[in-house]
Amino acid sequence: MKPKMGRPTISNPNSKNLTIRISEELSEQLEKYCKEKKTTKGEVVRLGIEMVIKK
Repeated sequence: MKPKMGRPTISNPNSKNLTIRISEELSEQLEKYCKEKKTTKGEVVRLGIEMVIKK
C-alpha cells in the first residue's frame, strides 16, 4: 500500500477561529506592520495574545 500523501500532521494545529472587529486605522497599521515584517495578521495576533497572557 502507498504511504499517505499530503501535508504532514502537526502536534498542535491552529484549529480555532477568532473573529474581531477593529477600526480602519488599526487595520491599516496592522497591514503595514505585516508587510514590513513579512508576517501574517494571524501570527501578529497570536504573539500579542501570548504577550498579554505572560504579563
